[in-house]
Amino acid sequence: MSNQALPNNKTNNETNITQVIAYFKTLQDKICQEIAAADGSGTFIEDNWQRKEGGGGRTRVMTNGTVIEQGGVNFSVVSGDKLPPSATAHRPELAGRTWQACGVSLVIHPKNPHMPTAHANVRFFVAEKEGETPVWWFGGGFDLTPFYPKDEDVQHWHQTAFDLCQPFGDNVYNDHKKWCDEYFYLKHRDETRGVGGLFFDDLNHWDFDTCFDYVKAVGQGFIDAYVPIMLRRKDDTYGEQERQFQLYRRGRYVEFNLVFDRGTLFGLQSGGRTESILMSMPPLARWEYNYQPEAASAEAKLADYLSPKDWLNVLKK
Repeated sequence: MSNQALPNNKTNNETNITQVIAYFKTLQDKICQEIAAADGSGTFIEDNWQRKEGGGGRTRVMTNGTVIEQGGVNFSVVSGDKLPPSATAHRPELAGRTWQACGVSLVIHPKNPHMPTAHANVRFFVAEKEGETPVWWFGGGFDLTPFYPKDEDVQHWHQTAFDLCQPFGDNVYNDHKKWCDEYFYLKHRDETRGVGGLFFDDLNHWDFDTCFDYVKAVGQGFIDAYVPIMLRRKDDTYGEQERQFQLYRRGRYVEFNLVFDRGTLFGLQSGGRTESILMSMPPLARWEYNYQPEAASAEAKLADYLSPKDWLNVLKK
């Protein structure tokens, strides 16, 4: 991994970090504006918070909108003198370094079962030590969790992801899609969390500006991918059976976030704001012992979408 774009120069480092923080704040504003406009009546309530160990953030949550039951869009920038075990376990070279992390993370839980749950985040991390080259990287991505999948939506989601990746290399979409399929996988259920999208971490093999441009493309890409699906599905009709299935499937979302998600673990171990970290949880969910959908039902068809596929081509056949 290359860190040439962040040389051992305090002024340059601070300039780069300042640019990233400013962009992430702007991205939070834009996503909130676009989501609120697509919802039609909901508004985001903002909590500003400070972290005693260093840093703080803006948590924005919408509840009981027209189509959004609960959605949160968080910005945070946090820092510290010692990283938690979840970070140093797989990156021992970070031990003994001061660190700073910033990012935007969001989860949208719709009321309508025909509208998928959506998740996205973009983040930047840098760890520094006097006399040594900074260790830095970007991470992020977006993924889609439908309850009643629509091929049109799934293909649009992945086409948007493919298009934003193309300027950065022919293999970027395939690599980051594969990473997403593998990361958002519930091993104990033997299924993916949804239909995937993009996921990347430790991104620093390009120069800083190119990495930053890619993160910007992912941030805009989420808006381009999700808002049309919101508008397309917001008026779909549904009944109690579909609502109950949605709540049941939300349980899988909770299982992943609490058992496997590294961001949740890092946030809790690093002393982050618990309410903001667990904002990703759905407001309502349920579990049912040994649930089996009726054969050939709409609920049973979801299983066909919970394994990695070449969505850009399989849906054209």
